[in-house]
Amino acid sequence: MRDPRFDRLAEILTGYSTELKRNEKVLIEAFDAPDEMTIALVRAARKRGATPFVQLQRAPVSRELALHATEPQLRLLARHELARMKQMDAYIGVRGSHNITEQADVPTDRMKLIAKKMRPLQDQRVQKTKWVVLRWPTPAMAQLASMSTEAFEDFFFEVCTLDYRKLQQGMNSLKKLMERTDRVEIAGPGTDLRFSIKKIPAVICGGDRNIPDGEVFTAPVRDSVNGFVTFNAPTIYQGTSFDHIRLEFENGKIVKATSNQTKKLNDVLDADAGARYIGEFSLGFNPHILHPMRDILFDEKIAGSFHFTPGQAYETADNGNRSQVHWDMVNIQRREYGGGEIYFDGKLIRKNGEFVIPLLQSLNRARLLKRK
Repeated sequence: MRDPRFDRLAEILTGYSTELKRNEKVLIEAFDAPDEMTIALVRAARKRGATPFVQLQRAPVSRELALHATEPQLRLLARHELARMKQMDAYIGVRGSHNITEQADVPTDRMKLIAKKMRPLQDQRVQKTKWVVLRWPTPAMAQLASMSTEAFEDFFFEVCTLDYRKLQQGMNSLKKLMERTDRVEIAGPGTDLRFSIKKIPAVICGGDRNIPDGEVFTAPVRDSVNGFVTFNAPTIYQGTSFDHIRLEFENGKIVKATSNQTKKLNDVLDADAGARYIGEFSLGFNPHILHPMRDILFDEKIAGSFHFTPGQAYETADNGNRSQVHWDMVNIQRREYGGGEIYFDGKLIRKNGEFVIPLLQSLNRARLLKRK
């Protein structure tokens, strides 16, 4: 029997997130996700008059291809995939994995080559299509979240079917505030960070790009970042687990980077000239997501968090930084994680993960859950 929650989620992804229209073409890419969910998406797209295309991916197969990928092979693959993506109006990516570190033993230089060759495909998808990406719940994800599989599935569907309309007023206010702000200061345990966001657009993420969602992002002026930041949320990048990442900045550039995997961390940051500069700054406030689980689509939306991103800037909030890297690193500022403050132009706007100015208090977790 098909789970009715699949149909509900498919309706949100095709109707709200990508707003599929009649005769639009949508690529549905399913990574280790159940066929039932892919079928639900195909049916939901057709119901809206759109034309669905499907590609199925399997992590062990992708790992095997990556281990011995050659430059000519990747060049041909990228050309083929890019040609198809240019025909699409929308993209829906459902990403499940039974082992999130499946590619941990793929050599770093091979991962860099893959990222470089496939970057035009990602840019086409992000910049030229209506897109949404989400994870799929697996026992591996449940384990990372320290939950049973059943409890995690219930959590997943609650988070992913959030009514994002109740965030709109607060997100609009935060967007406007960010767009008239120059100086940002962030303080907390292991963190003393200063930068400018002057004249860079802010972008609302309210269920129309990632599921789950709940953030507003911009980018720092490229050379303005100074100070240091410590990220208290663990992360995974290119199949490797990283903990306790600490970055030091001088005039925008990361001049020192340490973690439990310091060498691998610096290998990533040395991928190209833009990898040591920041391409995104964002505030997260999804009321249902409280703790990290090494899955960035969840972790970057944690209530009371911010993330800072070495690498590529988004075209919609562009500071000019270009890189094959885009690595969201998360700091949680709620009191149980050590607290912290964020100031815009010298005025305190968030303390210990709670917005303190009336304009933004509708984004606080207690307010959002009260309106449920």
